[in-house]
Amino acid sequence: MSPVAWQRIEGAAMCVAAIPLAAMTQPGWPLWVWPLALLAPDLSMLGYLAGPHIGAAIYNLFHLYAGGMLLALIGLLVGQPALIAVGAFWLTHVGADRALGFGLKYEIGFRTTHLDGKDPASSQEFSQKK
Repeated sequence: MSPVAWQRIEGAAMCVAAIPLAAMTQPGWPLWVWPLALLAPDLSMLGYLAGPHIGAAIYNLFHLYAGGMLLALIGLLVGQPALIAVGAFWLTHVGADRALGFGLKYEIGFRTTHLDGKDPASSQEFSQKK
């Protein structure tokens, strides 16, 4: 099995594991909040308005597992279940993205990701944009 397939499986596992964590720690939020919380990391796409370099950096920052893990850990340490829930929603989003094949972005364009199976560093387009 390829490393990309393993990362997609890992993403699915993270998504499936984080949903119950969010459900058990969220402080009684109404159901309409759930889709908003799940989609919130995608607001980072607005970074692309500043160009592909900044856009990719901002998007990738908000699509790392580390962000959700740190937020959930802080919530655990300070006794704030809402922070744990937000971190879990973040992990759910990133895991679902990975499982569906939406990976971290390269600077050459929004559609080129680490899960594409292509090496943009070897492409002529990437070399010209450096």
